Amino acid sequence: MTALAPEQSEQPERPERPGEPGEPARPTGPGTGLADLGRGYLGRLRAGELGSLPAVAGLVVLCALFALLRPVFLSDLNFANLLTQSAGSIAIAMGLVFVLLLGEIDLSAGYASGVCAAVLAVLLTDHGWPWYAAVAAAVLTGAVIGLLLGFLVAKVGIPSFVVTLAAFLGFQGVVLILLKEGTNVSVKDPTVLAIANDNLSPLLGWLLLAGCVLGHAALQLRRGRDRARRGLAGTPPLLLAARIGAVTLIGAVAVGLLNQERSRNVLVSSLKGVPLVVPVIGALLLLGTFTLRRTRFGLHVYAVGGSPEAARRAGINVASIRIAAFVICSCLAAVGGVIAASRGNSVDPNTGGSNVLLLAVGSAVIGGTSLFGGRGRMVDAVLGGLVVAVIQNGMGLMGYSSGVKYAVTGSVLLVAAGVDAMSRRRTARR
Repeated sequence: MTALAPEQSEQPERPERPGEPGEPARPTGPGTGLADLGRGYLGRLRAGELGSLPAVAGLVVLCALFALLRPVFLSDLNFANLLTQSAGSIAIAMGLVFVLLLGEIDLSAGYASGVCAAVLAVLLTDHGWPWYAAVAAAVLTGAVIGLLLGFLVAKVGIPSFVVTLAAFLGFQGVVLILLKEGTNVSVKDPTVLAIANDNLSPLLGWLLLAGCVLGHAALQLRRGRDRARRGLAGTPPLLLAARIGAVTLIGAVAVGLLNQERSRNVLVSSLKGVPLVVPVIGALLLLGTFTLRRTRFGLHVYAVGGSPEAARRAGINVASIRIAAFVICSCLAAVGGVIAASRGNSVDPNTGGSNVLLLAVGSAVIGGTSLFGGRGRMVDAVLGGLVVAVIQNGMGLMGYSSGVKYAVTGSVLLVAAGVDAMSRRRTARR
């Protein structure tokens, strides 16, 4: 089935052919070195295979610009706030990646997260449910929403734009009904509040970083052994060491910064450590990446997104894949709703509304996921979410109004969509 996946090196691995264009990181034969990889990577860029390069470049430029204009942008307190502010949108964007890979769209993901957050708050506050049961009920609500949307799209044949637009309107009413026409429901459960408000201890933060570095190194070495077993050239040791070193350096700087004391009054309370929501997002990233890159379901998602008719002829149940993608999207929207309820300490009719959908879709697309289907990774949602959060946070520090923030974020989204369209045309021509 892998032959149906789009030609992009970030997608699930497939057999390589000698001399295949656009595959610099997977050449065959002896004598493969850094120069060969560099030439191949430039060839990919010329072919329109940009991957996450625009998002990474944009993130670096924006951070440098805001740090120059407002040095407080690089403070440990603002860095921690940046991560917690973006977590909810990133979780929803991760779910949207699955739908966008199929060439579909879910305009209701924002308010779906609001419905799930309302279910969580009502069960916790009004009915006294334990936190684990309330969270499970919220995620189950998301699964039911996704099942309904996916059925209408895949089985009934209604375009996803129409289905999710109707759901976007309908879910606003559902939130009002659950919250008794606008009541603000407080969330007081300490475990739920800890998700977006508590931090890991400094020691636990370093141990988490060590585990991530060792896990990344093990995956890189395993990939090299798998390629050698198939008779393919592996990654040069110098490049492998550079990758592991880069992850270690970036992680060490981040953990070191977050472990600094951020409280303005240490005598009252201490505020230091990696925010608890960071490993939550990290776990979702690992699970989603494994699902897309290492499972048959993930291969089928890329195949359906690349060509639904070809996937159908190859024996893939296209309808089931579409339904499953919408279920995953709504479940992750529920996770985003739980994070939003935790961060806000309450749920109101605006939860999941306002600019939540804009930020989530913008995160996925700006990170590199294609609106046309077939291209994208889970990490795109994280990179794009950080870009959007940096824009919102940096412009807020500079005193710009919400109108200017919306205009700039929308412009960046339009540029990202334009780059995606041009790169696809260039790839098709080549």
